[in-house]
Amino acid sequence: MPITLLIILAATCIVSFMAFNNRRLIDDLILWPPAIERKREYYRLVTYGLIHADPMHLLFNMMTLFFFGRVMEPFYNQTLGAFGFGLFYLGGLIVSILPTYLKNRRNNNYHSLGASGAVSGVLFGYVMLAPWTRILVWFVPVPAIIYAVLYVGYSIYMDQRGQGNINHSAHLWGAGYGVLFTVLINPAVLPHFLAALSQPGI
Repeated sequence: MPITLLIILAATCIVSFMAFNNRRLIDDLILWPPAIERKREYYRLVTYGLIHADPMHLLFNMMTLFFFGRVMEPFYNQTLGAFGFGLFYLGGLIVSILPTYLKNRRNNNYHSLGASGAVSGVLFGYVMLAPWTRILVWFVPVPAIIYAVLYVGYSIYMDQRGQGNINHSAHLWGAGYGVLFTVLINPAVLPHFLAALSQPGI
């Protein structure tokens, strides 16, 4: 039973639903770089991942986290102990948002929320283990590695355009974190991944 995953899902859903109709709670938890820069409210580097823009934003992130997290929690726990997945997820929240914070630390108008960066880390950790497994993308089965390549390409393109309200930078840094962390804690993952790439039918 993926206990840590269930705790993360429950906490994120509860806090997000509370925040949907509570502007003050959003203001207290959201990533607002000047609050960290001036007031040292470093907790915002984590709490921003507990709130979401709307129910669809929350649903998409939590569904992705559930389907891939239930596979990845035993993997990280086996290497790092009972709190391995929790540590990985916490690191994903922080690492994926740090570049955004550093870039906007004096920008009074910048805000960011949502667990997408950490969820990207979980997804890309999974891709390293099973690159040819088919995943559903809007109900269309797509090999995980193909989706990963398209996801990275799209995120880079949109990040360079700098338009919209989605933090594509966090998606990219979260994805990179997921790959690097997974390989660092278990170096055998890299040759496994490379070997699997040459065997798409496996």
